[in-house]
Amino acid sequence: MNYAQMFEDSFEYVKDALWGKWVKWLLLIVCVIIFPLFLGYVMEILRGKKPSPELENWSKLFIDGLKFFVVAIIYAIPVLLVLGISVGVTILANPGAIFSGIILGAFLVFVVAFLVLIIASIALVRFSRLQSFGEAFNFAAIFEHIRRIGWGNYIVGLLLVYVALAVVNFIISNIPLVGGVLNFVLNPAYGIFFARFITLLYETAERITA
Repeated sequence: MNYAQMFEDSFEYVKDALWGKWVKWLLLIVCVIIFPLFLGYVMEILRGKKPSPELENWSKLFIDGLKFFVVAIIYAIPVLLVLGISVGVTILANPGAIFSGIILGAFLVFVVAFLVLIIASIALVRFSRLQSFGEAFNFAAIFEHIRRIGWGNYIVGLLLVYVALAVVNFIISNIPLVGGVLNFVLNPAYGIFFARFITLLYETAERITA
């Protein structure tokens, strides 16, 4: 698994999508605010379109984004349940056990969130390409696809891209005065980079099969 090449490809993809295209970048910032539009754009990327898609057919982007959001929310339910239970147990716990309850609850939420992420990332690509709610929850096909990528390769790839984006976000957010604004402006770049990287991970299985 050539992660360096995948990072380079994703960076070039973002550059092609945004650099010098300031009107498109501004429109994508607006799309981040009206988030179904941006999710619809992300779906276009997950379908494997290259070069980066243009912003067009706004009604389709909005409807696709709403469908994408519904699938994402359904996948988030286990995380929300664990979070709710953890908060409830911590509130009802003895004062001396509150700190340990917070630590245990945070750990459980992190574990469940990561397990959901592993499945949901492939599920959302399948949903984007096959445009079927059923395929977004076809766990046999999802697990088989991950198996073809290689569980270790896939999980390492997810960790790398999340850590990389988190580090960049953290560094920029700590720039005095303008960090928060810069991160907001860069939101489209973060989303496009992540979507392209996940697309490349997904397509690794197809190349292996071929």
